[in-house]
Amino acid sequence: MATKALQDAAQAPSYPLTAGTPELRGAMAAWWERRRNTGPLDALEVMPSIGSKEMVGLLPTLLGVRSTDVVVIPEIAYPTYAMGAHMVGAHVVASDDPAEWPEGTKLVWLNSPGNPTGRVHDVAYLREALSVARQLGAVVASDECYGELGWEGIPVPSLLDHEVTQGDRSGAIALYSTSKQSNLAGYRAALVAGDQTLIQELLLARKHLGLIVPAPIQAALTAVLGDDEHVATQKERYRLRRDLVRSALQEAGFRIDHSEAGLYLWATREEDCWDTVSWCAERGVLVAPGSFYGEAGSRHVRVALTVSDQHAEAVRGRFLA
Repeated sequence: MATKALQDAAQAPSYPLTAGTPELRGAMAAWWERRRNTGPLDALEVMPSIGSKEMVGLLPTLLGVRSTDVVVIPEIAYPTYAMGAHMVGAHVVASDDPAEWPEGTKLVWLNSPGNPTGRVHDVAYLREALSVARQLGAVVASDECYGELGWEGIPVPSLLDHEVTQGDRSGAIALYSTSKQSNLAGYRAALVAGDQTLIQELLLARKHLGLIVPAPIQAALTAVLGDDEHVATQKERYRLRRDLVRSALQEAGFRIDHSEAGLYLWATREEDCWDTVSWCAERGVLVAPGSFYGEAGSRHVRVALTVSDQHAEAVRGRFLA
């Protein structure tokens, strides 16, 4: 589907619209409404981005965050949240507790489902986070790229869910990527929605910086956002791998924490993460040390489900040999 759309749109020598084609804007708005329970969205409340990582890394710059400002990130977090803040010289505070967010905060990053932990924030938490951020005069940016990969029937609400915002999206934006749901990592095809004023400010800055999603990619993104069946198929692939790897870890004595959504298992042997990394490496299994994601992750490892079915099946044999 994406490949066909890409091929059909390949002859595109002219500059495309930074805001996206009318078809893409319609597909993005419809997707948020249909899949993330946002309520009706205007075309001015959505835009495409060059992968969600573009927005994660550049959002402090695009929002005009200064060196005197604070950027709040999750306690256990993908490193790019901090990197984007460091690029503008902002002070980084790692905190999941809205009561601890300091004066001077200009941007709060949420990541639900989280990377690496797979943790999901519920509606009550998202409401509190948005309320506190508004009191501080801060923007809340929610990275939701694993939003379609909830497991065991656990709800995965968006920051823009109508139950959270009650129709007031001021100060709130959410990011989503098709890399996971549609296996399009190399396409760099993502989308952003939220506060219309913020979206238009971001769009203006990105126009001047030349951050434009290529026309063929816009066509591919339009195609995948309009089809839910392939998303369910891809999720089932990940579910089977998750079941295989999870059971292997547990049989080998690991405890799995959080991991209720996303592409990773957050596992511990109740030891320093580097000892666990070494134990796994000796058995031919590569995992990421939790300390990469913050001090609070120092006794866990991140186990990715992005391996082939064959490799997922091989984990138990390697761990229990």
